[in-house]
Amino acid sequence: MFDKILVANRGEIALRVIRAAREMGIQSVAVHSTADADAMHVRMADESVCIGPPPGSDSYLSIPSIIAACEVTGAQAIHPGYGFLSENANFVQIVEDHDLTFIGPTAEHIRIMGDKITAKDTMKDLGVPCVPGSEGGVPNVDAAKKLCAEIGYPVIVKATAGGGGRGMKVARDAAGLEQAFLTARSEAKAAFGNDEVYIEKYLTTPRHIEIQVFGDGKGRAVHLGERDCSLQRRHQKVFEEAPGPAISAEERDRIGKICADAVARINYAGAGTIEFLYENGEFYFIEMNTRLQVEHPVTEAIFDVDLVQEQIRVAEGYPMSFTQEDLQINGHAIEVRINAEKLPEFSPRPGKITQFHAPGGLGVRMDSALYDGYTIPPYYDSLIAKLIVHGRDRQSALARLNRALGELIVDGVDTTVPLFHALLQEEDIHTGAYNIHWLEKWLETNLRG
Repeated sequence: MFDKILVANRGEIALRVIRAAREMGIQSVAVHSTADADAMHVRMADESVCIGPPPGSDSYLSIPSIIAACEVTGAQAIHPGYGFLSENANFVQIVEDHDLTFIGPTAEHIRIMGDKITAKDTMKDLGVPCVPGSEGGVPNVDAAKKLCAEIGYPVIVKATAGGGGRGMKVARDAAGLEQAFLTARSEAKAAFGNDEVYIEKYLTTPRHIEIQVFGDGKGRAVHLGERDCSLQRRHQKVFEEAPGPAISAEERDRIGKICADAVARINYAGAGTIEFLYENGEFYFIEMNTRLQVEHPVTEAIFDVDLVQEQIRVAEGYPMSFTQEDLQINGHAIEVRINAEKLPEFSPRPGKITQFHAPGGLGVRMDSALYDGYTIPPYYDSLIAKLIVHGRDRQSALARLNRALGELIVDGVDTTVPLFHALLQEEDIHTGAYNIHWLEKWLETNLRG
């Protein structure tokens, strides 16, 4: 058993890992920038180390500083949380070279899944269904035109090293292809230093469905059902739920088994999420995230498991504490991401929290690092809290979410809470009749600037 782990992250996810470690009797080390000296994760950890100035590149992304913090404190393992260095294969290799344990998958698996083309080819070989498209990078406009004539329009051009919606452009017909192709390459070069792009068939009304998988690194793996993350703004998820309102038990079992078998065959270790577009009863692979997801609490709620503790167990070499047969869905869970942003433009609004009150009661969980008097720094992501509710069914979960949002108090900064109050008045939300384009269209009509 590890005696001490270092959490290479900040905010609510750092606090989440610290809590899991404490329940296991493991000491925790928080790292922080000078801007986060008074942050809750620093206060709650057993030890803390300042690793640099506010910019993430000089602190939370500074690999030498994080390794040095392990050496100074005697931490034996590193949990990366999500974001920052969580999917950096080079970081994992350096961690291992310093005789430390990375709580997550191997550098090889992160590298394979970090490149969208390699990931797609790998998943095809493993029997995972994929969106029709190019076999690899598309070198130029002429090649793009030839491919699109074969697979049909509309198509989407994507950066191979992309993420967060950057380097992605839709061409609805041949006339718009050249501009979409060149713009995607330009954005990819600016954002990722790599202008390689690939092309896929663009599905017009899909849902975004992701399958939670977990492997022990020794050829055994399970799936923990799906999450529906279709309510998105600019490719950023804002509302997630499990199980998905549009997925049948038969479909869940079918795609879940495919995913679990795939990660078992490559000896994947730890938590991972295989993401799909789902349309007309078919699943199409888009990417795999080789880390814990922001929305992991909804899966924990319906299966009554602690995914972070399971990550730590597997990293230590222990077997998983559950089998596929043990994993039975109980009820329904929903998570909303609360950002410090001003509506309707969704512009970041850092500042001082003058009053904070988290909702409570049966089936309510609040993952946040806020407290009265805390100043949200302007240097990092605007996510400040995740409100998670669990009920016996979807309608009771929605009712509980409505009640919990009414109890939540975050004064001093603008937040996206009013967005969720408004969404809960919509019939499509209550019936689950939405796809990945629904929220963008709704915002155009209801929250114009």
